[in-house]
Order: sequence, then structure tokens, then C-alpha cells
Amino acid sequence: MLHTFHMLRMIRKIARNILTSYYRPVKKFVDDPLGTQQKTLNYLLEHGRKTRYGTKNHFDRITGEADFSRLVPVIAYEDLRLWLDKIIIEKQANVLWDTPVRWFAMSSGTTEDKSKYIPVTKESLFNGNYKAGYHMLGMYAIHYPDSAFILGKTLVMGGSQQVNRIGNGIYTGDISAILMKNLPAPARSRRTPESIALLSDWEEKLQKLTDYAIGNDIRAMIGVPSWMMVLLKKIVQETGRSIPDIWPHLEVFFHGGVSFLPFQEQYEKMIPSERMRYWETYNASEGFFGVQFVPESKDMLLLLDNEVYYEFIPAGEWNKAQPDTIPLSGVEAGKQYAVVISTSGGLWRYKIGDTIEFTSTNPYLFKLTGRTRQFINAFGEELIVDNADRAINEACQQTGAKITEYTVAPVYFDDDNNGAHEWLIEFETPPADMGLFRTLLDESLKKLNSDYEAKRAYDLSLSMPVIRTMEKGMFYEWMKFKEKSGGQNKVPKLSNDRKYVNSILQFVASKS
Repeated sequence: MLHTFHMLRMIRKIARNILTSYYRPVKKFVDDPLGTQQKTLNYLLEHGRKTRYGTKNHFDRITGEADFSRLVPVIAYEDLRLWLDKIIIEKQANVLWDTPVRWFAMSSGTTEDKSKYIPVTKESLFNGNYKAGYHMLGMYAIHYPDSAFILGKTLVMGGSQQVNRIGNGIYTGDISAILMKNLPAPARSRRTPESIALLSDWEEKLQKLTDYAIGNDIRAMIGVPSWMMVLLKKIVQETGRSIPDIWPHLEVFFHGGVSFLPFQEQYEKMIPSERMRYWETYNASEGFFGVQFVPESKDMLLLLDNEVYYEFIPAGEWNKAQPDTIPLSGVEAGKQYAVVISTSGGLWRYKIGDTIEFTSTNPYLFKLTGRTRQFINAFGEELIVDNADRAINEACQQTGAKITEYTVAPVYFDDDNNGAHEWLIEFETPPADMGLFRTLLDESLKKLNSDYEAKRAYDLSLSMPVIRTMEKGMFYEWMKFKEKSGGQNKVPKLSNDRKYVNSILQFVASKS
């Protein structure tokens, strides 16, 4: 017995030393952020200089960030697709990067009809995504030296896209599938088996994840908060036991994809454990960009040494074809920026569509605030996702309500009515007084957004929010109907038109 105890202590010590060692490279780029970014740009240009893209855009004449921004255009996916066709259809080599592109990550994070194909190289996979994963572990472990989650299993809520072969040695799948397929064997053995995590049928995957999770020592979870909550509820329902009872050593949920704020109270209720921790991440099909830096704040550290060079578009430039950009050295805390990246996957000055706000420039900490295409500005209110998340969280806290999901769209002017915002909300626990909830939501939005407040003055151009309560499970059913259930798929929070809201309402009507 004593021998076993000493053996466990030694194993825990080794595990702790391994995890904390991952923090050393983080400290290095925190101490020299701008130098790190300059080295990254030089490295990327060296690999891109003799590519077809580099030749066309005069990479050989670039000596620094000023030349880079002057000679190379900012592009969106529509521009990138022309170059991807050269790789996928025409089978050309050396197009965007000077090593082969064997993988394409299918981006399906929203309910958009068409998937995007994001190139993934060996460099972007191992020196980008996996390296960032080590940074995540290091930042977590440095604050929790008692961590022992790597001694158990990690429950991974992977995407729903299987890896598919589309050509000679070229494969597609969502990024979680690609990451799992290429994991080293020791790391793969500690996670949900890919035969389960990557099942394409969501209902089947949910059941098999449940069966697997119940019978294993789960100590960490990775996934999108909304879908992970669906899984946890199913596990509790099938076992009749609490999560801490099933997994007494569970200690951390590494989450991303959507804001955790609307779900935090539900998780704390589902997992009433003082040792449970929640760690924010920011990753996408295009790369892994940020990780929570300290326990007491959800602000994330911008990852600067994983072969991603960053530029930022100020708020007033977002909709321009060729916007002005600023390098990392020029950003200011408290301002909104759209993110532009260049990566070892062969993305060059690519707009990923996300917006952030820096909360610190020493170190470079930020929070996600939304998407450039997820906003409402139908009446000049300039509402962003961060405003909506915080406002609905405030209304929930003051009324005791809990939400599962929501989406918002404008209601346009007509002869008899001013404009408004229509909120479709699925409540886990509805408020006792919906009128009070609506008032609190409105007041919170006014406090968070001065443009909204101005448009709401005297109801002149914007009336009180319209709230429609959705039946439990309705968003899930709609996503399933759209073949977008599970994994990385997310309900769009804000839309500047009524495409999604009308689709949901039509679906609800068809069910009645």
C-alpha cells in the first residue's frame, strides 16, 4: 500500500513537471512580443517567397511589416478560394506554401450552407495547433500545480465531420477530426476514442459518448459549452447520478467556440465542485490563437509564437474592400478590431471574421467580442455579440432565469410600428416575470451600448425588445434539421437580417 502511494506521488510529480515545462515558451514570447512577431513574419515570408502566391504579390521585395501591408492584399475566403482550386482541382504544388497541403479543414461553425476549406500543412498542424495546445496546458498548470488530469481521461466533444479523401493524398474534415487523426499515440490514448468522437451521426455519437464517459475516469473535458451541456444532461439522465459522483477527479473544462457567460451558472449547478475549473480558449479552423491567462479573468493571451502573424482592422474599416490595418505594436486597449492572420498553413493577410477587444497590451490580453458578420446595425445601434451576451446574462442573474440558446434579428419599420430587436430565447429556467426580464435586458443593453441607448430614447427609432420563448429542445431540433448538430456548429447569436430567425420560426410553425 505504501509502495503504491509513493508510486502515485512520483507519477503526479512527473506529470506536474511536464505540464509546467510547457509554460517556459509562453513566458519567452510574453517578455518579447513584438520581436517574436517579427521573427514569425520573417519565417512565413521565407517559406512563401517562392510560391505562386508569393511571386504574384512580390514577396521578394518585402523587407518588413510596412512592405507586407503595402504589397499584399487583405483577402476574404472568396479571394482565397481561387487559389485553393489550384491545389484541389488543378493539383498544383507550391501555391500558397512551399510544403505539401495534405489536409483541408472544413469550417462549419455556423449554419451557413456552404463549407469553407482551410488549408492545413504539417507546419500549421504541429507548430501551430499542437504547440498552442501545449501553451494552454502550461498556462493552466502554472496556476494549478496540483493538477492531475493527465493521469485520467479527457472527454473530447469532436466535430461531426468524418475525414474524407478528395484526391490523391488530400483529405478533408473539420479541424477537430484532423487534430485527432494526427495526434501522437500516447496523447490519443488519453482522449475519447476517435471512433466515437468523430462519428458523423450526432444521435449515435451522443449515445456512445455517454456510454464511454460513464465507464471511464474523466478528469478533463474539451468542447463547445452548448453541446457539452447536452452530453452532461444525457449522462445525468441515464445514470440518475451527479457528475461529481460519476467523475470524482474531474477538474477542468477547456472550452471555446461560444461565450461561456450564458452557460456558467448551468455548469456550476451541474458540477457543484470547488475543484472544478473552466479555462477559455480561442481556436478555429484557421488556427489556435488565444488561451485564458490567469484564473481570475477570462481574458485570453494572444499566442505569438505558433507561426501566426497578426494584423488588426480598426472598427471603422471593417467593411472596406482594402481596409487599413495596424500591426500588434499599434493596438490599443479598449478598442474593437477585426483579426487578420498570415499562417504557415498558407493563409496570407486573411480576414477570419472575428472581432476582439484588447484589455491589456502588456501582456497582450483580449476578449472575443463577436463576428464581423454577426451584428445588428439596422437602425444605427451597432449591437455586437458581446453586448448581447452580457445583457442577457445580467437579466438572467437578476431574475433567476437560465438560458439554453438564443438568437436575435431586427424587426423592420412598418406603417404602424418602429423597429425593434426580436429575441428567440430557449430557457432552461424561464423567469417568473417575462416583462421584468425584458425590461432588464433592455436596460442592460442601454448601459453597455450608447448607440443602442440613443436609438431607444423615447422609442423614436427603436422600440422595446420583442421576446419569443422557444420550447425546450427547439434550437437543437432546428440545428438537426439543418444538418448542423453537434461539434463545432453554433447558432448565430446576432444577424443583421431575418434569415435565421425566419427559418427558425418557419420550422417551429411546421412542427405545430
